[in-house]
Amino acid sequence: MVILFDNYTYKNSCKSLWGFSLYLKEYKLLFDTGSNGRVLLQNMKEANIDPKEIEYIFISHFHWDHIFGIDSLLELNSNITLILPNSFCETFAEDLKTLTKEVIIINEKPQKLFRDIYTTGVLGKETPEQSLIVNDDYPKLITGCGHYGVENITKIAKWVVDNDIKMAIGGFHLFEKSEKDIQNSIEKLKKLGIQSVLPTHCTGDKAIEFFRESFGENFYSGGVCREILT
Repeated sequence: MVILFDNYTYKNSCKSLWGFSLYLKEYKLLFDTGSNGRVLLQNMKEANIDPKEIEYIFISHFHWDHIFGIDSLLELNSNITLILPNSFCETFAEDLKTLTKEVIIINEKPQKLFRDIYTTGVLGKETPEQSLIVNDDYPKLITGCGHYGVENITKIAKWVVDNDIKMAIGGFHLFEKSEKDIQNSIEKLKKLGIQSVLPTHCTGDKAIEFFRESFGENFYSGGVCREILT
């Protein structure tokens, strides 16, 4: 998998803006679409990804920095299944049904989507958000912003697939949290079985450094065009 949109830069030839998107090539699934379609497509080109190969777009939540790349992709490839949380704008979702192969609306119930891919279901009331679980040989949790709390989401993900989640990837939404709260989150993740992390986007610089210190060689930095091989 490769990060295609992020507010951090991993490869200088890729463009960074505020937002997040990650592509799971094995599953032809794009997780979120960042905040700018032109930049998303530019980064896809740099990463040698053809927009026409994408079969699924999974949207974590209805925030501009995760959805604004949708139109640019659909202009090039309308043969896509959109997987949206039920908190997504209803009118927008109805319009998208006319522009795509299929629109699947996810509610609070976790479910298997296909192969090793699961959704946690939509979590939280203030900022409803779904996260993605990849239940492969090294189970992973991918969060857009983790508004519900990355440790809480991990606990639910572990229950959904009845398996230990070994890696957490994405935005952990800790940029406004105290050092104590960040450390508590890290300790809880480790107790839940998380072995490696890639915190980026809205995690915050301070929290990212805490994760780096705590996980050592099992810490992975984020950034646009960062490839994740685990």
